[in-house]
Amino acid sequence: MKTARQLVLLAIVLWPGCLLALGQNGPVTRVEAVGFTVSDMDRSVDFYTHVLHFTKLSDDERVGANVEHLKGVFGARIRVVRLTLGEEVIELTEYLTPRGRPIPADARSNDLSFQHIAVVVSDMPRAFAWLQQNHVRSVSSAPQTLPAWNKQAAGIEAFYFNDPDGHVLEVIHFPSGKGDPRWQRPNPELVEGIDHTAIAVGDTDRSIAFYRDQLGMRVAGESENYGDEQEQLNSVFGARLRITSLRAPHGPGVELLEYLVPRSGRPIPENAQANDITHWETIVDVADPHAAWKALRAKRTRFVSSDVLVIDEKVQASHSGFLLQDPDGHVVAVKNAAQSN
Repeated sequence: MKTARQLVLLAIVLWPGCLLALGQNGPVTRVEAVGFTVSDMDRSVDFYTHVLHFTKLSDDERVGANVEHLKGVFGARIRVVRLTLGEEVIELTEYLTPRGRPIPADARSNDLSFQHIAVVVSDMPRAFAWLQQNHVRSVSSAPQTLPAWNKQAAGIEAFYFNDPDGHVLEVIHFPSGKGDPRWQRPNPELVEGIDHTAIAVGDTDRSIAFYRDQLGMRVAGESENYGDEQEQLNSVFGARLRITSLRAPHGPGVELLEYLVPRSGRPIPENAQANDITHWETIVDVADPHAAWKALRAKRTRFVSSDVLVIDEKVQASHSGFLLQDPDGHVVAVKNAAQSN
């Protein structure tokens, strides 16, 4: 019979991710923000504050070797604006130098570069009318209500549209009994907060092995969505998706979207960079980024950053972190939890 020590060692061998997930400095404590690159900061700030009712938290420029090695972009000079909505934060970055590539005109929701945020609204018809009044570009044909046969998602209303750069955004309304309990509380505001960020993935199990077993997030729900409503929502003909929701102890969720049909989505280009407008970052907190770096490096994780680096020397020298890639190339920014702002 194996001893308790032998069983623990065996568990570590069979589930290598537990070294990070169970380490005292390893697991993600929260999804602190979601970031993405924009081409015109003033235009984007106007859109997010006026159309989606975000509030500006900070606005600063960053330049120097630390920025270059953190983002993996030589000669980077960036303007970073943080905006808040309810309890959630987004981080917009404009590359003043060098300018990156725009989102391809033929980008689709099943391309693996796809990522969005799901903005919760209290009234979908009123939200849709407001978006139309502001002349947003629609992705969905109209707001869609997911059907009753889909027990996990029945009654959820959603609509996809574009921001000025072409990033896909979602507004979502949760009926009674669905979603986080705080979305069920009476709220006089039309726009309430961010429920999750969603990413297209090529292999759900492989992505779970990264987000759960290496980053320490938990699987919170799973469903398989298909039918006319899903096709119209995503604007992908014949769409059939395996959807998996993951959560950290705090912050919005991370939703994995695997297109079982069609399998025609394009991979993230090998030469993609943080100054490209397709670039998104899921920004997560850990207790010790240095310990996280070592644990992830031992698992041959792909890094964007050259090391654990100071994020913004003007704010605080101990505000440090790094960028890495998930199995499909989506970027995760890991940073010091104590220095979130």
